[in-house]
Amino acid sequence: MPTTRRTLIAGTAAVATGALLSAPGTAAAASTKPPKAKPTIVLVHGAFADASGWNEVVRILQCDGYTTYAPANPLRSVSGDSAYLAGFLATLTGPVVLVAHSYGGMVITNAATDNADVKALVYVAAFAPDAGETLQGLQLKYPGSKLGDTSLDLRPNGDSYDGYVKPAAFRDVFAADLPKATTDVMAATQRPGDVHTLLEPSGAPAWKSIPSWYLVARNDNLIPAAAQRFMAQRAGARVTEVGASHVAMISQPRVTADLIKQAAR
Repeated sequence: MPTTRRTLIAGTAAVATGALLSAPGTAAAASTKPPKAKPTIVLVHGAFADASGWNEVVRILQCDGYTTYAPANPLRSVSGDSAYLAGFLATLTGPVVLVAHSYGGMVITNAATDNADVKALVYVAAFAPDAGETLQGLQLKYPGSKLGDTSLDLRPNGDSYDGYVKPAAFRDVFAADLPKATTDVMAATQRPGDVHTLLEPSGAPAWKSIPSWYLVARNDNLIPAAAQRFMAQRAGARVTEVGASHVAMISQPRVTADLIKQAAR
């Protein structure tokens, strides 16, 4: 074989070998680290609501590949509800992002304490108490809440009372940016909270050791936006604000899901 032809063949082989070594899927590429596993997302609802309030957020997160749970919150006591959630979290493996709305913030603040698997807390128009603080104290810390004697309906539950938002006041207090046909159904199906939760002091807050995010609902008529900003700043939370009612996760599910995904990174 002439020298020139042998040289061309050898050069072509060298180029082909180099291309194979640098091509995707080869041994060089196979050494790339696998993608980071996504944390499990746990969503906790508050009083006057149930887990269905998270439905659209769940759909968005599931479409993005997140394993998501929205367990029922008993709404019986801060300590009991927190213990219930802590027990649920103990059944999970791997990192968790814990998300709460309204009274659910009291619950996650207590349930996540000393749980090394909880990597982030996300508060959606939620209470983020410090040790010794109460639900009522935080709700009334700043003016503007429309939840009170004229809008609450108390019904006996044995040795205590359950609190409901009166149907006539429900939309204004709870979900003013949703259609009335929707809020009429929400009012009829609301889950009450035991009134003992209003004055039960919170324990050591998980946000002192776990990074937090906060979605402030600027048009909230239940937890004034000023109270939300106060709690978020105190917790050192990364804050996003949205023009929404108390149920920001229902009226603004994409904004809510995006904040959760930020916390999950």
